[in-house]
Parts: sequence; C-alpha cells; structure tokens
Amino acid sequence: MTVGPIDFVALEFPGNKFRGEILPDILELVQAGIVRVLDLVIVLKDEEGTVTVRELQELEPDEIHVFDPLQVEVTSMITRNDIDSIAEKLNTNSTAALMLFENVWALKTKQAMIDANGRLVMFERIPHEVVEENLAEMAAIGSFNA
Repeated sequence: MTVGPIDFVALEFPGNKFRGEILPDILELVQAGIVRVLDLVIVLKDEEGTVTVRELQELEPDEIHVFDPLQVEVTSMITRNDIDSIAEKLNTNSTAALMLFENVWALKTKQAMIDANGRLVMFERIPHEVVEENLAEMAAIGSFNA
C-alpha cells in the first residue's frame, strides 16, 4: 500500500479556548481528498503549567462530535515523546491541537516515482518564516515582486 507524505502539525491556541474555527478549512481539505487526518491529540496547559492530554477517543461526546466530520483514523502514531515535546513549548493557559495528516494529493506522483524506479534523496519542508524572510530580501533588492 502506497501512503502519501505525512505531516505533523501542532497548533497552539491561547486562553484554553479552542472553539474549532479552523475545522471547516481542514474539513474542506478532507472532503476534497487532499489530506487524510491520521491522528489528533488535544493538549491543554493550565495557568499553573499542568498539562492534560486528551486523545480523540477520550474526548466527551459533545467535544468529539465537533471532530467527527474530519473522519480522523486515530492511528496513535503521535507518540508520547511528540506530546511531551510540544507540551514543553506551550505557553501556560493554552490548548494545542496535534494533528498527523497524510497528503493524499501526492499519492499519484509518489506512485509514478516508484514505478519509474526513482529514489527520494531528500524532502524537506522549508519553514514559512524562512520563505517570508527570503521573499522580503529578494523584494528589497528588486529581484522579486512580492
């Protein structure tokens, strides 16, 4: 079975007030077959710095209902080390959504590369901040119109 590239995303929301505003955009990607959500974990850090971890299947029925349309597979691929690493970086009084998703859009191209006996030598996502800095530098010297 061919699997598309898999990304790990951790989004922090201040004030422990995650209300799901981003879910419609993620749902749109899922419904269009662009991504498939493989795992989702919620991490809360209270004002004293105490961390609470809630796997998707551990959420209350009214909470889990919000995530149902995403068809999360709950693979448990997000590890305790992943969770601890993110929890350490969170501000107090915040909530983080940790999500693992497969880039389904890339499956056809990946299979074509495999069929052509191609070998992936390197794949690296360039951080958004680095891209923004480079574009600003290029714009400043007039070699790019951002």
